[in-house]
Amino acid sequence: MFDELKEECGLIGISLKKSSPEFIKNLYLGLFSLQHRGQESCGIAYTLDNKIKLLIRQGLVSGNFFKSLPLDVSTTSGIGHVRYSTCGESNLVNAQPFIFNCNKGTLAIAHNGNIPNVEIIKDQLIQSGSIFQTTSDSEVLVHLLARIPGNNFKDSIISALNQLKGAYSMLVLHEDSVIAFRDQFGFRPLCYGKIDNGYIFASETNALDIMGAEYIADVEPGEIIFCKNGEIEKQRFAISNKVTQCIFELIYFARPDSYVFGESVHEVRQKMGVKLAKARMCDPDIVIAVPDSGTSAALGFAREAGIPYEIGLIRNHYTGRTFIKPGQNIREESVKIKLNPVKSIIKGKKLAVIDDSLVRGTTSSKIVKLLKSAGAKEVHLFLSSPGITHSCFFGIDTPTRKELLSANHSPEEIAKIIGADSVTFLSIEDLKQCVKNPDKFCFACFTGEYPIPVIENDDIVIKSKQ
Repeated sequence: MFDELKEECGLIGISLKKSSPEFIKNLYLGLFSLQHRGQESCGIAYTLDNKIKLLIRQGLVSGNFFKSLPLDVSTTSGIGHVRYSTCGESNLVNAQPFIFNCNKGTLAIAHNGNIPNVEIIKDQLIQSGSIFQTTSDSEVLVHLLARIPGNNFKDSIISALNQLKGAYSMLVLHEDSVIAFRDQFGFRPLCYGKIDNGYIFASETNALDIMGAEYIADVEPGEIIFCKNGEIEKQRFAISNKVTQCIFELIYFARPDSYVFGESVHEVRQKMGVKLAKARMCDPDIVIAVPDSGTSAALGFAREAGIPYEIGLIRNHYTGRTFIKPGQNIREESVKIKLNPVKSIIKGKKLAVIDDSLVRGTTSSKIVKLLKSAGAKEVHLFLSSPGITHSCFFGIDTPTRKELLSANHSPEEIAKIIGADSVTFLSIEDLKQCVKNPDKFCFACFTGEYPIPVIENDDIVIKSKQ
């Protein structure tokens, strides 16, 4: 029973003109930069002697995975993945990249996001004789690809992609080519940059930074990029009539030092804090953040309100994110050791506590209790997102509506439930003013207005609102 939104996955891909002895090290560095996007499993796939080699492990990039890396390998093409499952069971068989052999050759796939119509397609494929090796929806693409007549890989993958209705970004390693693409709505992020010897693709720009790559652009929604021998070829496989990027990338998932969807994550979060400060109904003594995702918003709040910003909570960075841990008992222990109050700062003070979001309220109630036990006079919780009232079907694993606190209670009721003196959510109108192009974002988890039709629970179709 997690209390924070389960994030998606992280992708990295490198395609070089000339073989490099630093190749595996750079793949590793890219994955390390994206560790925050998934701590369940990690893996790389790379070409060597006209074959695709695979290495996958459960756990962190810096653990046994690093120790097993073939750092002496020199090659030109490869992809990597860090995973937190949004679809499929949590075990090594679902660790990515996946490798498949079919009539279009051998290919490896790394996938971020979700395909809402996957069960319908998968059932049709099974009924016609397909056998699936994993419980991940990524495998559907390969089955579709293999069923397309002919040996033209480029035409076949474009035809297969047109059968998927989803919220995904993917990297494919085929022979010595790296192929990158995003769904036509652009839900999930994917960017690319240039280095002297080729190109790098990544979920966030911070992974480009660590390798000294120059950011070029995002992979456009509905665009597929073929990269081979240090050259790229772009094509459109779908027309983007409506772009609906996930707003939670900017609220919570992405690292503050990244640019995502063309926006500075840190600057957008600061703007959220400014909006929250303007909406406040009280004047706290100090502003503190729930680290780390609340820090940028807390800085914006403090500057706008003219209230001192203090470090009131210290995070133990070696625990991992609470919801990453398997098993409820372990999760609860993680919450207890994850944060510790600085008593000398908060004792006797009225606190403005800035956090990114509130799901079930379990973590928030523990934080409020922690602060008041440490001597806080009042705890006013400010969230840099609106209340989450609907489930997400586009790559974020959220609880059902009956479990979402904001779907069933007012902010005043929530404050009583979690023991806070007040709870303030960022309004949707203010949130939209924090980004450059609000019409290009999905706000369905706050409004229930899904950009594409989805199926929930007992095949109940929730129609999109255009």
